[in-house]
Amino acid sequence: MIKVGFLGLGAYLPSKKLTNFDLEKMVETSDEWIRTRTGIQERRIALNEETSDLAAKAGLQALRNAKISADKIDLIIVATISPDSNFPSVACKVQKVLGAKKAAAFDVSAACSGYLYALTTAKQYIQTGMYKCALVIAAEHITSLIDWKDRDTCVLFGDGAGACVLGKVRSGGITADFLQAFGDQGDLMKVVVEGTRSPFSPGKTTYAKLPYVVMQGQELFKIAVNSMADAIEKVLKKAKIKKQNIDCIVPHQANDRIITAVAKKLNIPKEKIFININKYGNMSAASIAVALYEAEKTKKIKKGDNVVLVAFGAGLVSAANVVKW
Repeated sequence: MIKVGFLGLGAYLPSKKLTNFDLEKMVETSDEWIRTRTGIQERRIALNEETSDLAAKAGLQALRNAKISADKIDLIIVATISPDSNFPSVACKVQKVLGAKKAAAFDVSAACSGYLYALTTAKQYIQTGMYKCALVIAAEHITSLIDWKDRDTCVLFGDGAGACVLGKVRSGGITADFLQAFGDQGDLMKVVVEGTRSPFSPGKTTYAKLPYVVMQGQELFKIAVNSMADAIEKVLKKAKIKKQNIDCIVPHQANDRIITAVAKKLNIPKEKIFININKYGNMSAASIAVALYEAEKTKKIKKGDNVVLVAFGAGLVSAANVVKW
């Protein structure tokens, strides 16, 4: 079996910072309330950039760090739930910007688990021999889907992108994968649109409003903790690794209290978990991709380490990967 691993990582964050103190001036909230309930202090906001812009910049950095030219990439997968438009795909726009003319390109929609779904998908293409080198990107301009009058959601999210180049490695790499879905609970977090512009809807004459995120936070909290803990246990079993042999866990950065609860449920020291939610908030699919880049850059992850990636998101979906770094 071909071993597939990371050849290079990249990330890109918009320059605009939105702090909790800025939000105090926009909605009825406070820095203390946000920090104690989420762990977030600030987040990045894309002002004059679209999702494809963020994705291309993260992808370019990953290519540079992998020391691979764009013409060597034969597959581009972008994980996103906030594309520039329904079509063309963000992946096709990235292909154009980077000049990766030989690459097949498509998007994956799996919300906060999107990066791991995309990694697992790309890995299969490489292992079967269909493609040799893949550029996997997670990019979100999720603040474009936020109701800035809803204090329960507007404090949580931020924009950004992370990327990696996947290819054949001699040893290690992604050693186990786990994907799961709970579609019957999808209404707990979704994007809604009020109104319609369709001339075929009887009695509808109003124009559509912009789509925005709605969520049932308390119910999601419990499911997130249980599903992430379960995903970790199942992927470790597939990898034949014991919990005590984990060197670093890079989780989806949704809420510091969720991460703490997962660590407690699994009896894993929180010191082994990489957390950067304080700086960026919840970037949906991009959260793990950016965190993984920063974990390697700060040497939280080193060669030979057993690394676990785990996520939970709207759908509802969960995912996990074990990586021998």
